[in-house]
Amino acid sequence: MTVVVHTDAHEGPVYVAAEEAVYFTSVPNGTTAIKRIELATGAVSVVVGDANGANGMTLGRDGRLLVCEQGSFEQPARIAALDAATGERLTVVDGWRGRPLNSPNDVVERSDGSIWFTDPSYGHLQGFRSEPQVADAVYRYERLTGEVEVVADTFDKPNGLAFSPDESVLYVADNGAPHHLKAFDVVDGCRLAGERVVADFEPGHPDGVVVDVAGRIYASCPAGVRVLARSGEELDLIDLPGAVNLTFGGPERNVLFITTDTAVHAVVLETRGA
Repeated sequence: MTVVVHTDAHEGPVYVAAEEAVYFTSVPNGTTAIKRIELATGAVSVVVGDANGANGMTLGRDGRLLVCEQGSFEQPARIAALDAATGERLTVVDGWRGRPLNSPNDVVERSDGSIWFTDPSYGHLQGFRSEPQVADAVYRYERLTGEVEVVADTFDKPNGLAFSPDESVLYVADNGAPHHLKAFDVVDGCRLAGERVVADFEPGHPDGVVVDVAGRIYASCPAGVRVLARSGEELDLIDLPGAVNLTFGGPERNVLFITTDTAVHAVVLETRGA
């Protein structure tokens, strides 16, 4: 394991191969920013200085970053599309059935272009969002129709999420009580069924989730990164106290980049990200 750079990297790590760079969200002086690491030099630059409570991110199929903006009392919560080159941010989703989102936490895009995201009510609990008008849930946004649907709402605080390599299973971390990682079967590419608990995380809690090409699950938690088989059996622990979120990257996609609030770490693995 190596330290890529010491910096205030909190959430949303995204590796962009075309730039050989990692983007992440941070909370300097209480204002959430989106920043970028030039991996060749370790240089850190600010992409968006005030990013509306940005948390989890992913790289969209169109090359833009999809950003979970948790919002504030003045600004609505939303999923935004960010052109990192220009700084332009456009709203993708900001509500469900006329009601505002809570504080989106993490997001993934499926190969069909649909956007799946978690929306816990942390913003209200942490004192920067109004009382929730919708449940803490997982949503699916269909680009072609603009429809937003709740696909699962049996959570306390849904957090990180990731698809299995063939996208037949969706894993979702519940950061509330109890602390566990759930799995759902993806039906017809748009519905979830067969809810089950893959692994318990007490007394810690799961946060970011990614999978590798063999279907193994990597979930960050206060002790580091737990490596799980699809069955939930623990295979390994990457010992990195304070791990928050993670992403696969590198030219061979065999490097796990992990944020810890004070640094970005890199672990070279004998596998590749899905």
